[in-house]
Amino acid sequence: MAKTTDAVRPHPPVSDNLVEIRDLSFAYADRLVLQGINMTARRGQLVAIMGNSGCGKTTLMRLIGGQLKPTLGKVIVDGQSVGELDFQALYRLRRRMGMLFQFGALFTDMSVFENVAFQLREHTDLPEEMIRDLVLMKLNAVGLRGAQDLMPSELSGGMARRVALARAIALDPMLVMYDEPFAGLDPISLGVAGDLIRRLTDTLGLTSLVVTHDVQESLKIVDYVYFISEGVIVAQGTPQEIRDSDLPYVHQFVHGEEDGPVPFHYPAPAYAEELGFGHA
Repeated sequence: MAKTTDAVRPHPPVSDNLVEIRDLSFAYADRLVLQGINMTARRGQLVAIMGNSGCGKTTLMRLIGGQLKPTLGKVIVDGQSVGELDFQALYRLRRRMGMLFQFGALFTDMSVFENVAFQLREHTDLPEEMIRDLVLMKLNAVGLRGAQDLMPSELSGGMARRVALARAIALDPMLVMYDEPFAGLDPISLGVAGDLIRRLTDTLGLTSLVVTHDVQESLKIVDYVYFISEGVIVAQGTPQEIRDSDLPYVHQFVHGEEDGPVPFHYPAPAYAEELGFGHA
């Protein structure tokens, strides 16, 4: 049976919302990570998910990708409840998703060309001539067609991230998820990565979800922002609404302030008391 069909078959739209998260809660054993999350991402929209480390952002992406199942609530992607799909249905849905991992996660023993070609060979039965054309097309889209014969060890951090992006869009997915795509990049590479994510989202008609700490770069390119703190959504809005927000947590995060709802000091007894000065 030809494998090409599932990878490229057009899928009729179910609604304008490609991703819908409804009253989602998730816990690892007794530790509640996410609680009462409601979120949507429309087709063709670029959405940022922000928050401090450990707030549940990456867990949320794993729930969308079906690596985890909700404790309560639903994750719906393209009209399908991800947590209720059997293995085969989940596999088919994942083939229509792309993922850019933090720092790229390229196969170190494969060339740039082979990294991008991997998904096409794995999930389709396309002839090598067509695979070559598609790989070169994706690499050209990220400005790295000339680097096709390089190995990952020969790439800069920004180049590796762009190759990973070419790989993520190799199968023309409907949804691409980015886990900290700007981490560790110099200002030029960071700007290039941001522009690429925006341009590819618009050109290919993707829905893009970006988990990031880089507030300023993200607010330049995204359509909508969700802020998560301690497992709940504490704020949401357009980039301008986020910039103008007077909510203490959002203001602290956007402006990088040392103290606020997220304190600088870890909870501890009074300093003077711990030094022994608090007793007569």
